Amino acid sequence: MQDTEGAAVARPSGVSAERSTRARVARLILEHGPITAAALGERLGLTPAAVRRHLDALLAEGMAEARTARPRGQRGRGRPAKLFAITDAGRSAFEHAYDGLAGSALRFLAERVGPEAVAEFAHSQVVGLVDRLRPRMSEVPADQRVRVLAEALSADGYAASASKASLGGEQLCQHHCPVAHVAAEFPQLCEAETEAFARILGTPVQRLATIAHGDGVCTTHVSPHRAPGPGAGDSPAPDPARSPAIHETIDTSSKETGR
Repeated sequence: MQDTEGAAVARPSGVSAERSTRARVARLILEHGPITAAALGERLGLTPAAVRRHLDALLAEGMAEARTARPRGQRGRGRPAKLFAITDAGRSAFEHAYDGLAGSALRFLAERVGPEAVAEFAHSQVVGLVDRLRPRMSEVPADQRVRVLAEALSADGYAASASKASLGGEQLCQHHCPVAHVAAEFPQLCEAETEAFARILGTPVQRLATIAHGDGVCTTHVSPHRAPGPGAGDSPAPDPARSPAIHETIDTSSKETGR
């Protein structure tokens, strides 16, 4: 009887640990996916069997989906690697619970005051990020600024990462967007954020993909910093809309993988 009771008492903590680990797997897929089961196991220190158990559960719940990796270069022997990506349902599980209220408030604002009021509101939401980071960037080397911005965005819940772009410059990826559903209806939110990135980094940026528009990752290309000429001073960043159409040459796979 005592053994039975002990097992009954221990079971809830085991279930809790299982759910906690599964949540970590889902979070890692959200932040770094599409990703292989082997990479998940390495990052989390889990055995292949344990990773497979959690992946099977996430697949069954519709939280994740499996994809076949696209071969690059010559195709080797054996089966192509399987990648796991977060689904819309899985992403929604991480999103904040006030989308409906926020959407209603912005619709009310647009109807009563006009679309320009929504744009003004969107800009007001990123002012804090600009004020917080722009002074700091003057002390950060140019090649580290995108990384610093990614860390700040991650702290705000955007699961962001920075990497070198294959054709020059850098790439800022946001694997999660807490306001994606609202931004799908009000693109002013994305536009204000993109303008804020240019101001913070002091160089042109261009949005290549957004979760709000159905892409897997919000991807922003950051142009290389150029050394200022004599007497250039602290001039504002050029208008991203006037920069070359880099989105036509950047690998379109970044829309799906953020890489």
